[in-house]
Amino acid sequence: MSNLAKAFAGGKAFIPFLTCGDPSLDVTEKLVFAMADAGADLIELGIPFSDPTAEGPVIQAANERALAGGVTTDKIFELVRRIRRKTDVPLVFMTYANVVFSYGAERFLKTSAEVGMDGLILPDLPFEEKEEFDPLCKRFGLDLISLIAPTSHERVRSIAREASGFVYCVSSLGVTGVRTNITTDIAAMVRLVKAEKEISCAVGFGISTPEQAANMAAQSDGAIVGSAIVKMCAQYGADCVPYVAEYVKGMKAAVSAVSGG
Repeated sequence: MSNLAKAFAGGKAFIPFLTCGDPSLDVTEKLVFAMADAGADLIELGIPFSDPTAEGPVIQAANERALAGGVTTDKIFELVRRIRRKTDVPLVFMTYANVVFSYGAERFLKTSAEVGMDGLILPDLPFEEKEEFDPLCKRFGLDLISLIAPTSHERVRSIAREASGFVYCVSSLGVTGVRTNITTDIAAMVRLVKAEKEISCAVGFGISTPEQAANMAAQSDGAIVGSAIVKMCAQYGADCVPYVAEYVKGMKAAVSAVSGG
């Protein structure tokens, strides 16, 4: 069983997101350990980029702070090496195709695998262009995570057929950020995917409360939360770790209750 499959093996998964280096790489390292201890099943590590087109203002600002603080891709690889000495929690990078291109796709993916990453999410990579990265991901044993949005059924089916790791279901069109209401029929999207392939589906974009997480997990295999956590990192800075840990604990409890866990 792959490390990503393990994330979903124990019931509904809770998947938090962090922007690496916000407020600092040392704090990011502490956050990963704290979130794993608090019950996170899989953690998304954002590699900051100067033009993060899928992100709302909260994560955009985190990208800017991290880059201003001198965060580089190489420093993030070193961070993952340190993390892997202490935990085997499943980890995926979330970044942009340009970050991978500018580093050199083969070198980026080879190094990602060597330091212990399990997968990669590129929100700006259209399904039609995934062949630029997918063969390299397969060569180095990384899952290239596919995203599906509330779009045509045929497109969702095509993406599902070739998906690996898990499928990231985007709850609403637009950029990341906290939403008051999520009205998308997630259950219908998940049914379309699973009709093509038996693969886990996790829902992200807009989830911030335990109620929303439980609602999304009831219709899928897990919930992904980014902006609400990144907001805490901005609010509390270097003191954010216990606040984020407590939040993750509550969110994990909410999704576990759905699966009877």
